[in-house]
Amino acid sequence: MAWNEPGGDNRDPWSGGGGNQGPPDLDEALRRAKQRLSALFGGKSGGNGGGSGPDGGGGLSIGPTGIGVIIVVIVLGWLASGIYIVDAGWRGVELRFGQHVATTGPGPHWHLPYPVGEVEKVRTSERRRITVGYEATTANNTRTVPSEALMLTKDENIVNVHLAVQYDISDPAKYLFNFLEPQQTLKSVTESALRETVGKNELDFILTEGRAEVAMQTRQRIEETLKAYDSGINLVEVVIQDVQPPEQVQDAFADAIKAREDRLRLINQAQAYQNEIIPRAQGQAARISEEAEAYREQVVAQANGETDRFAAVAKEYNMAPQVTRERLYIESVEDVLSATGNILIDSGKGNGSQSLLYLPVEKLMEQSQRARAGADNGDTGSMSGAGGGSSSSSAGSSASSGSQSSSGGNWSESRLRTRESR
Repeated sequence: MAWNEPGGDNRDPWSGGGGNQGPPDLDEALRRAKQRLSALFGGKSGGNGGGSGPDGGGGLSIGPTGIGVIIVVIVLGWLASGIYIVDAGWRGVELRFGQHVATTGPGPHWHLPYPVGEVEKVRTSERRRITVGYEATTANNTRTVPSEALMLTKDENIVNVHLAVQYDISDPAKYLFNFLEPQQTLKSVTESALRETVGKNELDFILTEGRAEVAMQTRQRIEETLKAYDSGINLVEVVIQDVQPPEQVQDAFADAIKAREDRLRLINQAQAYQNEIIPRAQGQAARISEEAEAYREQVVAQANGETDRFAAVAKEYNMAPQVTRERLYIESVEDVLSATGNILIDSGKGNGSQSLLYLPVEKLMEQSQRARAGADNGDTGSMSGAGGGSSSSSAGSSASSGSQSSSGGNWSESRLRTRESR
């Protein structure tokens, strides 16, 4: 049952739970609050019957103490409004009557409040970006800006260049006050430097191996201009995103680039082959030269030795021609016979009618070796023939030794006769 329905026992929620009390008197509450403020600030409040207000109360009057308290509170609040906090990666630029007085780092700081001073915060850790020749339409798509992208080269061709510049703020005060629109100024400076660089290079160089150099030259020109402007901007990176000929001739340029790449590939292959074959040929030439030098020294030394030996023999020959002639003959025959396989058999002195027997000892020795090899295969007949050959060879050997001894005796006798005649 509601509190105000019949039979509800007059349960008024504002009555404090009892009696027939009415709603609170708002005018009375305001009058009491006014009296308390008047007492706080040293004023006086009139009685209930002598007031001039509509409620019969006295007017609020503030004394000197109250005014002083209000002024102190206002001044403290004004001074407290000068406290500010600079976050990490930001810088605070303090101004006093519009003039820069200080640059503050991260942390709490205080400055003279408005309108005497103010603070502008600049984010210096942020890497900002501008583009020339294109603009981003979405996160992954871009759109060419022909008025910025089309540029004239040194050889009077037109090229489409897209350039991106990343920068940060090195001096917040210069960044704020030396330029009215810093980002637009930087973009204009970048476009001007890029056009100057492209105009000093040919189209083929820009399209192929000259991208990095063009970007480097453009960065140098931008930095020189920003330094002259005292801009407070620090360039982080200057990158050429794309370089293309105009759309009308892109197919022809693609064919030319492909041919140029094939040419470079063949040149690289030829250089690789050159680097492989030239060191090898140089090594062979050095080896041949060393061998020729060694052979020359050997031949010269041998010739010198032969010359000295011949001179010595000539000297001996002049002293005893006949003896020297005979000695040379004997030495020559000895050298010839020592290198040959001839076998002489003395058939006896004074019996020249008997024919000399020649036994091919070398052939017999070869037959003996073949017989020994055939013994492993069970060839008994060859073994017997080889035995006969061996006996013959032994007989021949004894005979040859006898002939050699007899011939040696004859040579000894001739030498003795030579010495006696001498």
